[in-house]
Formats: sequence, structure tokens, C-alpha cells
Amino acid sequence: MTCFSFPPPVSYGSLQLASRYLLSPLAGFTNLSFRRIVREIGGVGLATTDLVNARGLLAGSLRSLELIETCPEDSPFAVQIFGSEIGPMRDAAQFLEARGVHSIDINMGCPVKRIVANGSGASMMCRTDETLNLVRAVVEAVRIPVSVKMRLGWDATQITAPFFARQFEQAGVAAVAIHGRTRAQGFSGCVDRDGIRQVVEAVERIPVIGNGDVRTVADAEVMLRETGCHGVSIGRGALANPWIFRQLVEWETTGSFGPSGTFDERLTLMQSQFRHLAERHGADSAIIGFRKMAHWSLKAMHVRARLRHEFQLIQSSDELDRYFAKLSAEGPISGNRTGELPEMHIPVPSGPVERW
Repeated sequence: MTCFSFPPPVSYGSLQLASRYLLSPLAGFTNLSFRRIVREIGGVGLATTDLVNARGLLAGSLRSLELIETCPEDSPFAVQIFGSEIGPMRDAAQFLEARGVHSIDINMGCPVKRIVANGSGASMMCRTDETLNLVRAVVEAVRIPVSVKMRLGWDATQITAPFFARQFEQAGVAAVAIHGRTRAQGFSGCVDRDGIRQVVEAVERIPVIGNGDVRTVADAEVMLRETGCHGVSIGRGALANPWIFRQLVEWETTGSFGPSGTFDERLTLMQSQFRHLAERHGADSAIIGFRKMAHWSLKAMHVRARLRHEFQLIQSSDELDRYFAKLSAEGPISGNRTGELPEMHIPVPSGPVERW
């Protein structure tokens, strides 16, 4: 792997991050239980929640309040909010600051139709004055650092991220994270690292965090080297390999890194994540809430398909205990239980973005 000089340590304003490797907000996955197990492994500089509706938060929506749950071990953490109106976004930021959140992230990158149809997410990149006024109002309303996550632009004819990054820096935004695709691309094609570099070159002081297609240490090295970004944000790569943050810190500090988790280590991690979820919501609710994550955890463990499906049918704690015992006894169908398993990638949404 090519050696190069790492950028200075990353700070979001006065918030000094322990590493330059961040857990991306990922709908349905980056809940507190997942953030906790990633932190237990180590290496995460900042973890961000799933996107939270600012209006829902202010209305006391149980779903919104659940998304911002945290604990002392979950530090530092950011809450990502979305909305298109100044009032609710400003008030939600103040609400979060009062609850002790360390940083607020404004979602300007979500490409999903139901989000952009309301003027939120990536559609904010099409409204210059309104967006700048909204971001400025949020920054001025709180003392904690505010960051923005966006895409390169709406489509190939509207690459506005460099302009917005420059304006956001002048407005007091502490950092920007860039997914290297346009909204029109969805997750198709390859990340445009030259586009991310243009954002890096557009700002003077604030850190730019590169995002997209980072699944391995080698991918992160390419992102840092080719874009000049100050840090890397990882989503699906962390679902497949929660050890990636620790590996990246090892690589940066020593030049080498250890393997990702074995079958037995992944099983222990999976059980730990379920316990964290059950502590907050009770075992019965946790079993249902854990099904989506368990599907990908079991695929990463190379468990046979029929046994993966059996998890989706579990209804009680006793059934879960028996399942984990059976899982432990059977082991993976490829690789071995104490060595490194074959690599697994989490697929991204496909098809025209307008249909998501």
C-alpha cells in the first residue's frame, strides 16, 4: 500500500475527534446498539445517527426520539436532521443541544424520493439562497458544531458541492461530508474522487470528509490520497466489517493492520448487539427489530441460507438461545470459525433513484 502523509487530526470546531474514520448515518442500521458494538471494537472518531425528521422530533414522535437514543459509551456522537424549513430545523438543533448531543449534521444528500419530494435531502442543493439561509440559521442557533453531508450535486449539469462548501465555511459550518455521486446517480457507477477533491480545494480551513465505496483499508487509502480529504466516512463497509475502523487506525499508526472478525468473534458481537437492543426495548421487541441487521450479520458470517432464514422466524428469547447454540455448533459454510472469513459486501439500492 502506497505511503503518504496523513492530514492533521480532524476537529469539528472545538470537538477533537479521536480518529479521522467516521461511521456514516445509514437508515435502519446506525442505531445505538450498532454504534455501541463498533465503539467496543474501537477506532471510530465520530458516529452519526440515522436521519431524523426535525418536525417529528419537535412533535415528540417516538420513532424520532428512539433514533437519538444514546449512552455514555456512545461518545462523541452526532444527530443528523433533515427538513426544508428554517424554524423546525433551528428548533430541533436547539432541542438536541439541550440534550447533550455533541454535534449536529444537516442532511443534504439523501436521494430517496419521499425525502426530496418535501424539499429536504439532496433537493436542497437546487435552492441556493433558501439552503444557505437555513444552514446559517442552524449554525447561529447553537454552540455545538454543525456539519453538512451532501452529494456532489443534483445531476451532472449541477455540480454545486464546491460552491456550497465554500459558502458553508463562511457561515460557520464546522465540517462537510461529501458522497462522491450526484443525486441522479443514486448509487450507480463509481464515486467521483476528483469531484470530492474539488470540494476539498474549495474550502480553506474546515475538514472535508470523503464518503462512498469505502469497504476496505485499501479503499480508504485511495480516498485519502486521491481526494486530499481529511477523513473518511463509512456506512455499508462497516456493516460488513465492523472492525474496519480499528483496522484503519492500526494502518495509520503502524503501517499494518489485523484481520477482521472470525466467525466466533462475529457471533459474540452479534449477541452483544442484541443484548444492547434488548436492554433498551425488551427482548420481544428487540427480536423483531434485530431481524434486518441479523440478516447481514449472518451473511457476513457465511451461514447457510436456511439457517439465516430461521432467524427471521424466532419469536421468543428461548428460541433465540437455542438458535445461537445451533449457530455456534454449525459454524460457517466457507472459511473456518477461527480464521478470516471471505469478504462480503452489502449491496446498495439499485434501479432508477426516482423509484426508491
